[in-house]
Amino acid sequence: MFCPDCGTWNRRVAASCSRCHAGLPELADGPAEKPDEEIAKLRHVTGARYRVRRRLGGGGMANVYLADHTQLRRSVVLKVLHGHLGKDAEMIERFRREARAASELVHPHIVPIIDAGSADGVTFTVMPFLAGGSLAERIAHGARPAVEVASIIAQAATALDFAHRRGIVHRDVKPDNVLFDEDGHALVTDFGIAEARSQGRLTASGRAMGTPHYMAPEQAMGKLVDGRSDVYALGVVMYEALVGAPPFDGPDGFAVGYKQVHEAPVPANEVNSEIPPALNEIVMKCLAKSPADRYARANDLADALIKYMATAPGSEVAMRDAVTARAVAKA
Repeated sequence: MFCPDCGTWNRRVAASCSRCHAGLPELADGPAEKPDEEIAKLRHVTGARYRVRRRLGGGGMANVYLADHTQLRRSVVLKVLHGHLGKDAEMIERFRREARAASELVHPHIVPIIDAGSADGVTFTVMPFLAGGSLAERIAHGARPAVEVASIIAQAATALDFAHRRGIVHRDVKPDNVLFDEDGHALVTDFGIAEARSQGRLTASGRAMGTPHYMAPEQAMGKLVDGRSDVYALGVVMYEALVGAPPFDGPDGFAVGYKQVHEAPVPANEVNSEIPPALNEIVMKCLAKSPADRYARANDLADALIKYMATAPGSEVAMRDAVTARAVAKA
């Protein structure tokens, strides 16, 4: 069992914790299996500060766990760098940059980093738990209504514009990184490969970093990026949310990146005829190959989406959320 005070795994028959010596509760008879070793190690490292409950998911860089902050009595998410990546100095630096970048960005539509730590080979960051899930989960159920997509992207755009004005480019905007709170408001998360203009490229090799399906052409080519690269990624996210799939796909990342650079996307409303022409025009402008042909700022994209929603039927609630988010940028 786990010690309720320090989180250390103990044998079922132990009367007290082997680490902190606190008394352990008696358990009812029945089989008890030792849990996942990574969870056990995480509980040991975080001790009494966080009570790790279960794994929520994971990706190529880290696993994510649901936990309770014992002092604040709130649910949080622990993002834990994969153990084998803990030996890679570049990956550790990338992980730390997420904490530093997000901690500098205090905005109602950016998920904050509230804690970070590293011990015994375990490196983690801590974020609030958002109960509304992700945009990726919504898209998994099929294409989303036009006004819903417009509102979500407008909110995300105001968050990214806030970051851009502080010299930070996200560089990995995708549906998995757009989360929702209990009221359905959209928040951007995971600034793990965010780049500050003053710091140059993250990697010494200059290789492209990000998710190929959402990379702007200049990012796929390993060139320097700016806020317009995130605008392109928002265009891809809009496209996917509206039609159910991103504009480009392929057998591997190289093939997708090649298409980002060299092929024109099929207009979204040719894939889904229910997409209003005005919204399709916004999406396709975001997907322009040249940064100069996209919206110059993410807030310009937000303004275009709000203007579209003003004429769309049944968009009152969705438009209100977008207008409120945009008002924060003007304050």
